[in-house]
Amino acid sequence: MENYTEYSGFSSLALLGVWTCKKGIWGDMNQITILQKVIKYTPNDKLKDCFMNIMAGGHGIVEINNLIRTDKGLQLCFGRSGCGEQSTISETLNACTEKNIDECRGALKQIYKKNSYGYRHNYKAKCQVLDIDTSAMLAGKQAEGATKGYFSGHKNRRGRQLGRVIAYWYDEIVSEKLYSGTIQLEKNLIELVKMAENVLDMNEKRRRHTIIRTDAGGGTDADINFSLGQNYYLMSKMKNWQRTCKMVKTVTTWLPVPQLPDHECGWVGEPHQYVRPTRQLAMRWPKKEKGGWNYCVLVFNLPNKLIFELAGVPKPKKPKPVDLITTIINAYDLRGGGIETSLKNSKQGLGLNKRNKKLFHAQEMLVLIAQLAYNVVTWFQKELAANSKIIASFRTMRMIRDVFRISGMLVFDAQNNLVMITLNQSHKLAKPFCETWKEYFARSKLSLNLGKI
Repeated sequence: MENYTEYSGFSSLALLGVWTCKKGIWGDMNQITILQKVIKYTPNDKLKDCFMNIMAGGHGIVEINNLIRTDKGLQLCFGRSGCGEQSTISETLNACTEKNIDECRGALKQIYKKNSYGYRHNYKAKCQVLDIDTSAMLAGKQAEGATKGYFSGHKNRRGRQLGRVIAYWYDEIVSEKLYSGTIQLEKNLIELVKMAENVLDMNEKRRRHTIIRTDAGGGTDADINFSLGQNYYLMSKMKNWQRTCKMVKTVTTWLPVPQLPDHECGWVGEPHQYVRPTRQLAMRWPKKEKGGWNYCVLVFNLPNKLIFELAGVPKPKKPKPVDLITTIINAYDLRGGGIETSLKNSKQGLGLNKRNKKLFHAQEMLVLIAQLAYNVVTWFQKELAANSKIIASFRTMRMIRDVFRISGMLVFDAQNNLVMITLNQSHKLAKPFCETWKEYFARSKLSLNLGKI
């Protein structure tokens, strides 16, 4: 039998499929044992179809029929000989149990240990940084665990909460978990930290070289004392607003914050005592309408050298008070480009908030598959970024929307092995994409070309 050709609107994504198969990324997912009758495709096959749909930019399970099921070449590149129908894939997700969720987390841990940069972090060279936060996952009244809670900008809505831990330096999701709508960060931070410790195989030495950074949701006494008691470095805002109002009265000198107009900072004169010593920096800014001031207190135990390192600026020999305050605020505000950007990328790029399942475990399985998709995109982007300045600036949404949607022709041999990809040369990203992966696959039988499609 001779070679045969398939057209694909996702020829660049097909190459990612070959890359994931070569690394054996999906192999660990086979330990998930969903109890469901097999007619044509196994439950694990259908989970993989769901993963492919997310990578192709499908924001709903229903899109599988049009995006993935009609693209034979793409299926073959991901190691699939066909694709399940969207309704059967939905039934597989509905059959998921708590045991399956635990199995999936175990598989994701193994995948992360084998492929991530965060697990291989050099703790001696610099501190690991873990950003932690929760994000709203709006849902209807009939969804399990969808309760009324605090959802910013959505008054009186119902939903669930997604807790997430990311390795800041590498933009990787270390762990995450779905909660009911009333569970905010103050109630689940300790559990999320322990989940991350399990994935990263944390020990005493690693904890002493790890920074935990959270917003005020993780600033309760219990959360702060836990982090300090485990010998982590910590940056968090104080949760107790009544205590905050008392503590700002002990500030003797307020200094302007250059990067934040109308904001002033000052050191708390009588810091609150935790299980380990901390420094506490108060900030105030004027209320827009009612007059008076808004206040917050930043709690941290990082030495000055580590603060400048976290902010990414060289430490002066004798830093001025305003220089130190500016750097502390910048080091904390970088979480906006970490965990907050990560959550935004998952929702905009992977459509995390568009796939809603009524059953809680079905929704959590979707979340975990999206977690794998997020990390795979991150790892693949880093491979491309090494040889392309254009793609180096891309994040999840641009990768899904632009990089993975280069059309082309896929040529397979008689054993359904991909032997040649011809990318559409008119796509502006086809050339850098092709040049990057030509070198990676130089020793294999796969050839990459540009051509008119």
